[in-house]
Amino acid sequence: MKTLTMMLALSLWLTSCGSNDGSNASADSSAQAASSESTGGNPDYDPKRGTGKFTDVVISPTLDKALAEKGKAASDVKCGSCHKLTDEKLVGPGWKGVTSRHTPAWILNFMTNTDEMINKDPAAQAQLELCLVRMPNQNLSDDEAKSLYEYMRQNDGVK
Repeated sequence: MKTLTMMLALSLWLTSCGSNDGSNASADSSAQAASSESTGGNPDYDPKRGTGKFTDVVISPTLDKALAEKGKAASDVKCGSCHKLTDEKLVGPGWKGVTSRHTPAWILNFMTNTDEMINKDPAAQAQLELCLVRMPNQNLSDDEAKSLYEYMRQNDGVK
């Protein structure tokens, strides 16, 4: 249950609390302004990948359907109570379009290194300000996170 809550909160946060139509420009600029403060001026920090073990993630242009099915099963257990597959906010943001708004490394790092991402990443902090709910750490394995990412890609229309 704790894992499910965490995953749902992550999904919500990942997709943000609304559409990405430019209406969040002030939140984006606030996140960028906070970047140097929250990273302590660390030149090794990369906001495109966040903080965590995932750096250069290679993603196939085609969907791995078996992996996406595993991701759907994990989502049903760990994510669905907080995240919708649309852009509608539930507890956390909806997942629609999340794979186009964030890099694979950033999403995977957020799923597997939730607490540190929320503490250090300006985009994660901006999302927390919008949703007002801190995503719990679901203690996902790397394989679970990768399957959830593939399910997110499927939800975003990758064939």
